[in-house]
Amino acid sequence: MGLIFNKNVEYHSGVTIAVDDRIAETFRALGDPVRFSMVEYLSRHGEATVTDLAGLFPISLQAVSRHIKVLEKAGVVSQHRHGRERPVALESEDVAAAVGWLTVRLERLERRYARLDTLLTELTDDKDSSR
Repeated sequence: MGLIFNKNVEYHSGVTIAVDDRIAETFRALGDPVRFSMVEYLSRHGEATVTDLAGLFPISLQAVSRHIKVLEKAGVVSQHRHGRERPVALESEDVAAAVGWLTVRLERLERRYARLDTLLTELTDDKDSSR
């Protein structure tokens, strides 16, 4: 799945960076500890009802429903009708896009650290050989 950049953000330094709204929305949704905990619970236990999720937190059923709406808007969870209940389930597509985004940045950092390690080793070897 390729990234679709929806807008550009220009920083005070004059650098412009393309931002994928879907990925940004996923991170915003997961940035709240309650929503993050809900996603963690769903990842371990599978589908859950709003009542099940509300039992995890000292907040109202209405507040839990609002958190679920935020997660739904971000594409992190979905609800479907199952009899009289509407269980909440994890959705993988937008979460996978966010994981992919993080993976690319982690790989970039690892390459930079590897180059730094090589440079430091070369500098140390040069210092030792000049003695």
